[in-house]
Amino acid sequence: MQGLQQLRARVLRPLRAAWRLLRCAVHVLHGMVIAVLLFPRYGAAERHARIRWWASKMLAVLGVSLRMQGTPAVGASLLVANHISWLDILAIHAVLPHARFVSKADVKAWPLLSHLVEAGGTLYLERERKRDALRVVHAMAEALQAGETVAVFPEGTTSDGRALLPFHANLLQAAIATGTAVQPVALRFSDSSDAFSRAVEFVGDTTLVQSLWRVVCGQRITANVDLLAPHASAHHERRALAQALRDDIAMQLQRSGPPRG
Repeated sequence: MQGLQQLRARVLRPLRAAWRLLRCAVHVLHGMVIAVLLFPRYGAAERHARIRWWASKMLAVLGVSLRMQGTPAVGASLLVANHISWLDILAIHAVLPHARFVSKADVKAWPLLSHLVEAGGTLYLERERKRDALRVVHAMAEALQAGETVAVFPEGTTSDGRALLPFHANLLQAAIATGTAVQPVALRFSDSSDAFSRAVEFVGDTTLVQSLWRVVCGQRITANVDLLAPHASAHHERRALAQALRDDIAMQLQRSGPPRG
């Protein structure tokens, strides 16, 4: 009987994954239509409602459930999160659809998805240009002064989710210069067998297509979004602030299972 159940699981798993991929493609196209045709007519509240709906449904289509804990900062804020996967943006937008992300300029080249990223008001950083970080800091400061929420991944790249990379402090200057609260966000993806899901890892030479396939093949993946207590930023030294934020996120992740390293 057990062997029959295992055989059935092996047959059904790729079929379920293929069905998820098909629904994912349809949902991406639907999002593009909304972004291109409807977003120009929407006010901010309507855009945010659509972003929350689209991100939440995309997680569901991929077979990823969402768990959120904590309270968003009031007013303008800079969100600082650990970086695991392209799923991070979906998870945060499902909770905080008004957040504008700072992303590497490479995302512009992603087929189809680049249109959706643009619709979210993304600020692009060209890492090859040494002075581009200063331009982005000014753009972030303008957004924060206008009362907006900006989100950054200070690790600069993705990790396996079990251990944090060093936090780069440069972009925190936008919050310090404007006296804006900085809220750490601890992201963790769990599944039926691990508190830190291997299916979600997007590291090394993993391509977007490979990562997508691993996710849709995953078993009961949950995106855990923990909004931690905000930090005041005025008059802080940015490296010290970056370390304090990293410590908060590391502590929250450790509560879910000891990270490596």
